[in-house]
Amino acid sequence: MDRVEIPEVVLNSGHKMPAIGFGTAGSMSPSAEHLTPLFIEAIAAGYRHFDTAAIYRTEEIVGQAGAEALARGLIKSRDELFITTKLWCSDAEHDLVLPALSESLRKLGLQYVDLYLIHWPIRIKKDDTNSIKTMHFDIKGTWEGMEECCRMGLAKSIGVSNYSCAKLSTLLENATIPPAVNQVELNVSWQQQKLMEFCKDKGIHVCAFSSLGAYGSHWGTNAVMESPILKDIAAARNTTAAQVALRWIREQGATPIVKSFNGERMRQNLQIFDWELTDEEVAKMKQIPQQKANTGKAFVSPEGPYKTLEELWDGEI
Repeated sequence: MDRVEIPEVVLNSGHKMPAIGFGTAGSMSPSAEHLTPLFIEAIAAGYRHFDTAAIYRTEEIVGQAGAEALARGLIKSRDELFITTKLWCSDAEHDLVLPALSESLRKLGLQYVDLYLIHWPIRIKKDDTNSIKTMHFDIKGTWEGMEECCRMGLAKSIGVSNYSCAKLSTLLENATIPPAVNQVELNVSWQQQKLMEFCKDKGIHVCAFSSLGAYGSHWGTNAVMESPILKDIAAARNTTAAQVALRWIREQGATPIVKSFNGERMRQNLQIFDWELTDEEVAKMKQIPQQKANTGKAFVSPEGPYKTLEELWDGEI
């Protein structure tokens, strides 16, 4: 099958981002031997946007795959790839941002990332028992550290992940460089209309993780892939349920991050750019029951800054 040409979106930073991303999270003990060929296969299929994070432990593998794809001639230069990585909560403090990004760049084998995100609006301290202890999160100072990375050219664009409308508002009050992206859980069973409207109004692009419900992961849900409504639409169209779900995200103006380590599905998931859903189909999809899967409950505790899930998400749950 020929490589699919992926459309691009223009971020508020002026940089372009491919309109679908390949996710690299999921395995607690990722193996380069297993994953590098899969990532190279994704590049051969047409994926150019790769989403990793310090906590995923796949940065080195993404870097190796990119270098090998370049050596094989699958890409002509590093600039053809759009690489996102993320600042983990234990480094979410002004003076730790630059060292954390520098370590990510070392693992990736890159001079810069295209997008650097604050992974959660949370700071944690790990104790000897490896349990999570949440601390005060300095949203202003941490963002200043992100801006410094951007000004140094180490991150072409900067943004956040798992931010509510309220937390984005606080950030925007203090930002010199506005966030280019908010990466959040977004799919047909968690449609986030309030957040989508807020981000559109503020010029913040939304990337959708769990775009297919993170089916099979430890916190995922089968509500997307097993949705009778999606299955009916897909059957009538002779497409897959995944393609319908991803097309819906695209039509919301968001960029889906999708992960499949199956070569056929990997390619099928790219076939979402040359057709449209009907108004009737979109209306049916609004009837899908809504429930958030990735609640972040591990960050909630009686002693921490967020004592309830309502507080963590500012009621947007």
